[in-house]
Amino acid sequence: VVLNCTRLLTRILPYIFEDADWRGFFWSNVPGAGRAGVRWDLCVNALLVLVSFELLRMAVLLLWLSSTPLAESLLLALADLLFCPNFTVNSHRKDGPESAEDMQSMDSCEYIWEAGVGFAQSPPLNYHHDLNRTELLKLLLTCFSEAMYLAPSASDSKNPWVAHALPLFTSLLNVVCAYDPVGYGIPYNHLLFSDQRERLVEMAMQILVVTLEHEVAPTAGAAAAAALDTLEGPGSPYASEDHEPTGPDNLFVNYLSRIHREEDFGFILKGLGRLMNNPLAQTYLPHSTKKINFHQELLILFWKICDFNKVKFLFFVLKSSDVLDMLPYTVRVPMDVPVFSGSHADLLIVIFHKIITSGHQRLQPLYDCLLTIIVNVSPYLKSLSMVAANKLLHLLEAFSSTWFLFSSVQNHHLVFFLLEVFNNIIQYQFDGNFNLVYAIIRKRSIFHQLANLPTDTASIQRALQRRKNSPPAAAAARAASRATSPMEGSRPAAPTEPGTLKASLEATPAIDKLTEKSQVSVDGTMVALKQQTPTQKPAAPTAAAAAAVDVSDTESNTERDEVRSRLSSTSSPPAAWRATPDWVLLWKSKLPLQTIMRLLQVLVPQVEKICIDKGLTDESEILKFLQHGTLVGLLPVPHPILIRKYQANAGTTAWFRTYMWGVIYLRNVDPPVWYDTDVRLFEIQRI
Repeated sequence: VVLNCTRLLTRILPYIFEDADWRGFFWSNVPGAGRAGVRWDLCVNALLVLVSFELLRMAVLLLWLSSTPLAESLLLALADLLFCPNFTVNSHRKDGPESAEDMQSMDSCEYIWEAGVGFAQSPPLNYHHDLNRTELLKLLLTCFSEAMYLAPSASDSKNPWVAHALPLFTSLLNVVCAYDPVGYGIPYNHLLFSDQRERLVEMAMQILVVTLEHEVAPTAGAAAAAALDTLEGPGSPYASEDHEPTGPDNLFVNYLSRIHREEDFGFILKGLGRLMNNPLAQTYLPHSTKKINFHQELLILFWKICDFNKVKFLFFVLKSSDVLDMLPYTVRVPMDVPVFSGSHADLLIVIFHKIITSGHQRLQPLYDCLLTIIVNVSPYLKSLSMVAANKLLHLLEAFSSTWFLFSSVQNHHLVFFLLEVFNNIIQYQFDGNFNLVYAIIRKRSIFHQLANLPTDTASIQRALQRRKNSPPAAAAARAASRATSPMEGSRPAAPTEPGTLKASLEATPAIDKLTEKSQVSVDGTMVALKQQTPTQKPAAPTAAAAAAVDVSDTESNTERDEVRSRLSSTSSPPAAWRATPDWVLLWKSKLPLQTIMRLLQVLVPQVEKICIDKGLTDESEILKFLQHGTLVGLLPVPHPILIRKYQANAGTTAWFRTYMWGVIYLRNVDPPVWYDTDVRLFEIQRI
C-alpha cells in the first residue's frame, strides 16, 4: 500500500507543480484541520484497520489532525518512512514490531543506512529495503522539483525541509561514498546479478545535490545548531573545533560544513574518487566491468563539498595523494590530441586548445573561463612542453587577428588573458620554460602586429570585410575528405541518438561575474581586490575564435581549414554595436606587451647571432642556449600575481540550478517522472 501510494504521488505531484493554483493548495493547510467537530481520525482509523501498518496510520493521522501544510505533512511522513523498521531499516527489537509510540521515541541516528561519516556500524544489506528507499527518495526528489516549474529568473524561496535531517544526510552521503560498483571484481557479474544499490546511490546523489543547492528560512539555522548540540561530543564528526552558535540556514549545508575528522574526509575522497574513475577502468575482457552513468552528479556533489567545507575538506584534498583520483584520466582522453610528454598543465592547455578550436559552438561562452584557469596556474608552471607552448601561441595568433578583435566588444579580453599567461611565465618561471621562449621568438610577428594594430576606420572596415568574403564551405569540404583516422579511444563523444531528449541551459554568466580578483602579497597571502564597476555592459561575446585564422605553422592545414570554417560562420558582430577607432585605442593602449617586447629585444639578436656565427639549423642547439640564458635585471619590475577566484552570484546559481535539474530530468525518463509536463526552468527538445 505504501509503495503504491508513493508511486502514485510521484506521478501526480509534477502536475500539481505545473499549475500555480494547485501549487498554492499544496502549501496550504488542510481545510477543517484541527477542528474538534471533525473526526477525521475515526474515518482514517477505520480504513487503516485493514492495513495494519502503524507507521502509515500515524502519518495519515498527522496529515489530517495537524494544522501544517499538506506538503510539510507529506514530507514528515516520508522522513518517518525512510527510517521505518522492517520497511527501510532493520529493526533493533527482538520481541515484535514497533508501535506508533515506539516510533515517536525512536532515535533515527541509530538507523543510519551505511557505515561511514558519523556511523561505524555497517548494517546488513537488504535489497528490499534498498528498493523501498529508492521509491521514497524518488518521491522526495519530486517534492523538491517545484523549481523546474518556475522561470529561471524566479527565486525558489521555499525549501520543504524534512524531519530526521541529520540521519538522512549522513545516510545519503555514506551510501554514495561506500558504493563500489565493481565489488569483488568478478568479470561480467553485472550481467548475471541485478544491482539494486546502484539506483539507490543515484537517487541519493540527486537528493544531495538538490538539497545542498536550496536555501531555507532563517529559523532553520537555529534548528540545525540545536540538532548538532545534542550530538557534539568528543567523537562526533560534526563537533567542529571552532564551534559557531549558528551556521548556514540549509541544514544539509550546515552539517556538511561541520565535518572535520580526517578519517571522514578520507572516506569521502576515496569513495568519490572510486566512482569517478569507474568509467575509465580498463580490463582485458571487453565490457566485463560495470560502468556507472551518474558522473555529472558526482562532479556537482564533489564541487559542493569542496565549496561548503573549503577550509578543512578542500585543504585535505589538496594535500592528499588521492587528489590524483579526482583528475580521472589514464592512458587516453576522449578526444583526438597529439602525443606529447609533459605534466598535467600541458594536458590542460592541449585539451583547452582542442575544445576552443574544434569544440561545439555552445562551448564558446566558456572560452574566457578556460583561459582564466590557465592564467591562474601560469605563475607556477615550471616547464611547458613544446606542444603546449605552440598551442598557446596558436591561440594568441588566432585571437589577435584583426577581424576577430573588431567583431565583438569582448573579443580582445581573450588576448589580454593570453598575454597575462606569457608575462606570468616570463616573470616568475623563466628558468625551465625555454620551449615557450623559443615559441615566442619564432612567432614574434604576432606581438609586433598587436603593437602596431591599426586603429583607423578604414582599416577596421577592411578587416571586417575580409572576414565576410572568406568562403566557409570550401574548408568544410576539404575537412570532410580527410582520410586519416584518429587513434583508438580518441574520438569525441558520439552524437545523441534520434528520439532522445535534450535539456537546454541557462546563458553562461560573463567572466567578470564569475570571478573575483585576489592579489598574492609578498608573504604569499591572498588579498582581495575591489571590483571596478564596468562603464558599459558588453554584448554577448562571440568568442568563436579566430582560432582558425592565420593558424601557426605547427598546425596542420586541415585543422586550420576546419576551425576557420566553423568560426567564420558563427562570429558575427552584434547589430547594435560597431568597432570604432576610439574603442580600439582605449584597450590597445592597455595591452601588457612591455615584458614580452623586452624579452624579444634582448634575446632575438642573440639567437640570430648564434645562428649566423655557428651556422645552426637545428632548433635543439637554440633550445640549449635559451635553457642556460637569463634575463635577470633586464626585464621590467615583476607585476603582482592576480588570481581570479570563482565567485558565486545570482547568475551562476541560476546556471547551476538549470544544469542540475536538466541532468536529473534526463536521468528519470524511464520510468518518466516529469515527462510531458510544462517545465519552465529549461526547454526540452526531442532530438
